[in-house]
Amino acid sequence: MMLPVLVPVAEWLLAGLLVFGSLFVLLAALGVARMPDLFTRMQPASKATTLGTGCLLLAVALATDDPGVRTRALAAVVFVLLTAPVAAHMIARAGYLDGADLWDGTLVDEWQGRQPGRSRGASTPRGDERWGAGTPNTRS
Repeated sequence: MMLPVLVPVAEWLLAGLLVFGSLFVLLAALGVARMPDLFTRMQPASKATTLGTGCLLLAVALATDDPGVRTRALAAVVFVLLTAPVAAHMIARAGYLDGADLWDGTLVDEWQGRQPGRSRGASTPRGDERWGAGTPNTRS
């Protein structure tokens, strides 16, 4: 139930959330397609998608009168806000440790030297070379 005077305001807010949410999801898709490597693709995949999804779910919560749907939409917003950054971090870490190539324009590699056999900007050797001589390769 909403006061009749607030209905136009709610409709404009709903339209704005839908437009901004759709725009951010579109920008995230373009960013994933345009970025040069895994680590730069993580930015639009996590940040813009989180913001876009949050706006769209808030629009769903605003558009319905059902308290169950509204609660689930808000819970989904909280879930996405909590899990998307952690998932992006874990995917980037796994990609780095698996030897994903860095973009040629990468200036800082804070993990350089933590992974044996990895050199910046070059592909990582596979197999025994990767983990050093004498170290058993338990990953294959």
